[in-house]
Amino acid sequence: MTIPIRPILSALTRDKAGVFLITLQVALTLAIVANAIFVISQRVIYISRPTGIDESNIVVVDNRWVGGLTPEQAQTKTAADLAMLRELPGVADAYADYSFPGAGPWATLWGIGLDANQQSPTSYSEAYFTDEHALATYGIRLIAGRNFRADEVTPGSQLEQSSAHPIIITQDLAKKLFPAESSLGKSVYVGGVARTIVGVIPDMEVPAVGTRTFAYRSVLSPIRWADPGGDQYIVRAKAGQAERLRASLAAALYKVSRLRVIDATDGVQNFHTLRNKAYSRDRGLVILLTTASIILLLATAGGIVGITAFWVDERRRQIGLRRALGAKRSDILAHILTENFFIIFLGISVGSLLALAVNVELMHFLEMTRLPTFYIAFGSAVLLTLGQCAALTSARRAARMSPMEATRAAIG
Repeated sequence: MTIPIRPILSALTRDKAGVFLITLQVALTLAIVANAIFVISQRVIYISRPTGIDESNIVVVDNRWVGGLTPEQAQTKTAADLAMLRELPGVADAYADYSFPGAGPWATLWGIGLDANQQSPTSYSEAYFTDEHALATYGIRLIAGRNFRADEVTPGSQLEQSSAHPIIITQDLAKKLFPAESSLGKSVYVGGVARTIVGVIPDMEVPAVGTRTFAYRSVLSPIRWADPGGDQYIVRAKAGQAERLRASLAAALYKVSRLRVIDATDGVQNFHTLRNKAYSRDRGLVILLTTASIILLLATAGGIVGITAFWVDERRRQIGLRRALGAKRSDILAHILTENFFIIFLGISVGSLLALAVNVELMHFLEMTRLPTFYIAFGSAVLLTLGQCAALTSARRAARMSPMEATRAAIG
């Protein structure tokens, strides 16, 4: 079986409109689908990245105080709540903070340097305001160093970073600050103030959902958080007790004080529920892009089916003459599929350049990285396979055509 390449290319130049339309459709599809797959893969990785805490046993209470409290009153009330929570059956530990890993609504951004006069930080990080109960609450074990002592934890209700407290940092941040040596006992500078690293923990995700470049560079600062407006109580349940606690924590807190508001629906939630809500927009984007990509691929396949069927109908006489002159069915099939291959390949070539151009624009709007060539290659393979499969039905119909049938149809 021989494939007449030159006649195929010559035939394509005589039907410029059809070739242009399919080439353009393939190019646009590749540019969009390659970038969409890249965005989808990045978002799936982003959504599924671990927080580093005992997620299945964490319950979060959003407690809001009623009436104006002083910082001292807030500290007293928060301490009473936490003491009660730690005594409840099924509670492993609890502490209060302004946020929690990976699903927090906002975060305190810290720039950490190795010198007091450093102009730009060695690394950015996000801070938790914790006490000696925080590690046990999150189910985190130290890699090196020690936990905070009770006498190191000081009251605080504002975003504090200027006091010279010791800090505990994650392993990722430790490697960034001191890549070739241990970070324990070293001093770093936050806001020009020296902070001594007393402990290193496994990587724990920062509070802010959208953080990517320093997602695991968390800092624990020994500040006993108690805001006059209210607190997030992070409670770790013993194994298998999370759901029971979720249903009973609000009532237990109201027994301590009625001067609070805990929303009946969203006031007490499992960590998984909060995490799902935090990433709902990202999941929505994944679903939208997946659906759009499938529709676009099907539309492209439909276009190829239509144009190939049209060309087969137009070439019935030509097909009949070739069959009469001894062309086999395989020759006709190969001719049409090769012709289709050239068109799709041309579209892929244009689409590859267009995909890179689209990616450059998306980098400014979606904080994307440069599009790896793998996604263009994968999209090209999908389109080439889909395009050949789309043309196969018309090609097989043409190959099954007998010389008499083709000639009769052309004359009629």
